[in-house]
Amino acid sequence: MTVHPSAIVDPLAKVGGDVHIGAFCQIHGNVEIGDGTHIGSHCNIGHPTPRAEGRPLRVGAGSTIRSHSIFYEGSTFGHGLITGHRVTVREGTVAGAGLHIGSLADIQGDCEIGSHVHMHSNVHICQASVIEDYVWIYPFVVLTNDPHPPSSGPYVGPTLRRFSIVATHACVLPGIEIGEHALVGAAALVTKSVAPRAVVAGVPARQVTTVDEIRLEDGSPAYPWPLNFRRGYPDEVLAAWQEEFASEPTVEH
Repeated sequence: MTVHPSAIVDPLAKVGGDVHIGAFCQIHGNVEIGDGTHIGSHCNIGHPTPRAEGRPLRVGAGSTIRSHSIFYEGSTFGHGLITGHRVTVREGTVAGAGLHIGSLADIQGDCEIGSHVHMHSNVHICQASVIEDYVWIYPFVVLTNDPHPPSSGPYVGPTLRRFSIVATHACVLPGIEIGEHALVGAAALVTKSVAPRAVVAGVPARQVTTVDEIRLEDGSPAYPWPLNFRRGYPDEVLAAWQEEFASEPTVEH
């Protein structure tokens, strides 16, 4: 473990091997940090909150948390977490492997996040959101959970199914489900659930086509997007995709 002299690491924290902790970090006691994790400067890891009900913050092996990020206690992240700068994550989030969180993104409490989810910068993930595997969320997307703001609940977060895409500046209202492989267009206001493989756009969002109708410049299918985009995914994921999409039109690379 490498700890900058200005960092504060609580002796109760469980820190794995080959972990780097940058300048002016504070690592609280109710924290478990996996092997090979790199934490940039000025991070607050395991920030105490009674809402965590004593649950630790668990950060999987091989993670990268960049500078000025705050992670509350009470959440669990699989291996290979990668953040941008100034990320805030509240308690009660459970995420799979390979989560990417862009700079200035904000994840509120009690969220369920699958594996290999990509969130770009300035994304707001509301409390009680459910995000399944391989979802892409682009900059300035807002997920909401309060049907009658401001209220004391009950809060109902959106559900984003596998392989769905939410483009920049879209807003998804409480309780909405975005179907598997669906595409939400830029700046859309999603007031109704979106069917699998549908493309919606506008304010309010309406279905304009399906992903099956979208073609690349060479005329090949643009979707499902794993047919065309594989960069950065581990071999085991690519192998699973090959089997899952065997019946889809193939694209030569």
